[in-house]
Amino acid sequence: MQFEKLIKGKLLKRYKRFLADIILENKEIITAHVPNSGAMTSCIEENCDVWLTFYDNPKRKLKYTLELTLINENLICTNTGVANKIAIEAIKNGTIKELQNYTSLKPEQKYGQNSRIDILLENENEKCYVEVKSVSLKIDDYLAFPDAVTSRGTKHLNELYEMTLQGHRAVMLYIIQRTDNLPFRLACEIDKKYCELFNEVTKKGVEVLVYQSNIDYENIYIDKKILF
Repeated sequence: MQFEKLIKGKLLKRYKRFLADIILENKEIITAHVPNSGAMTSCIEENCDVWLTFYDNPKRKLKYTLELTLINENLICTNTGVANKIAIEAIKNGTIKELQNYTSLKPEQKYGQNSRIDILLENENEKCYVEVKSVSLKIDDYLAFPDAVTSRGTKHLNELYEMTLQGHRAVMLYIIQRTDNLPFRLACEIDKKYCELFNEVTKKGVEVLVYQSNIDYENIYIDKKILF
């Protein structure tokens, strides 16, 4: 996926989860939308370098969107919505080999209890439900998920398991959106309930895939599989 032209700045502060004050290189101070509902631990800090996109859309209250941060020489894509886009791109171009041989790919399809699956793959013999999670948390020498207690994530695990009970394929796809070359694990110290349920449903048929992103100032794309 190619970014729109990125604009560099420095973070002054993030607040109310979805807002950040940033000083641009021309010294203008702006407020940007932060498309990330998590704690953003380890991927944002005061005075860090950031990169933004700008959309001059009259319907938008905030015209700037935070896309990237730089922490300890590692680029991090903090826009969680990007994970779905690059996952779809990687399925279509064959990078995610485990999710090939389907004739239909549909994003954001209703399923479960008032939920939407990120990606629904189908062929004449099978349906495959793919839930995508963005990974940006670093703990010591690991990248981890989640970065905060996630009741929504727990709900998604339960609903994926329900799909397996109905005879369908269900896949939990974690997309690492930072350039650290580190292994992946679950952050059980942050959300014990999520971890316990993950272990339970993956033993009963929910599949797990972890893929690494390649990120620069122009593009982000899924690069390689990470063993887990």
